[in-house]
Amino acid sequence: MANLQREVQLKFRVTPEERALIEQKMAQLGTTNMAAYLRKMAIDGFVVNLELPELGEMVSLLRRSSNNLNQLTRRVHETGRFYDADLEELRQNHERLWDAAQSILTSLAKIQ
Repeated sequence: MANLQREVQLKFRVTPEERALIEQKMAQLGTTNMAAYLRKMAIDGFVVNLELPELGEMVSLLRRSSNNLNQLTRRVHETGRFYDADLEELRQNHERLWDAAQSILTSLAKIQ
């Protein structure tokens, strides 16, 4: 992305209480860049924080599932055999992935 040159400066005043509220809302979002926060609020009217703990869990589940699938594939290629327990573990991981995806979609649907 090209370096964006912002040439027009806007200024406005707030009370100390208003500034404290702005800083509180910024802290809730985990942002410290006031200019970016105020610009986003002025243009869009809202800021969406997409930090979802469920997403981290889903990524972890995907890694484990991929690792298990790779190990199973290697074993089948080497021995020509697979075990029901391995398939059941893959099925359970797949079910947990779908649950995590549903949780994320539910969280996103709540965003107004």
